[in-house]
Amino acid sequence: MPLFIRNSSNMTLSAFTATLQDKTPPQELSVLLQALWWDGKGDWERAHDLVQDLSGKNAAWIHAYLHRKEGDPGNAAYWYSRASQPVCKEDLTIEWNQITGTLLQSH
Repeated sequence: MPLFIRNSSNMTLSAFTATLQDKTPPQELSVLLQALWWDGKGDWERAHDLVQDLSGKNAAWIHAYLHRKEGDPGNAAYWYSRASQPVCKEDLTIEWNQITGTLLQSH
């Protein structure tokens, strides 16, 4: 089990990424970070299930990313708008890192 401070605000992106080797996400993660964790594990469906009914700009940003990853640019554009984010044109890995890093810093 990776070692890190239990408060996810003190977890770095590299420490978060290292937890992807585990079978379950760290207990201290917010639902939003859990969604990104499951997506990082390759479980798009579980990630989407966690954010689809949540409100807020960060949930919408993750939702947008997931629909872009799914290959649904129209739906993704709608969610980027709800998130007040520009439609991302970067590689999906870069965007995942950006969202995850932002949430780790803000939680």
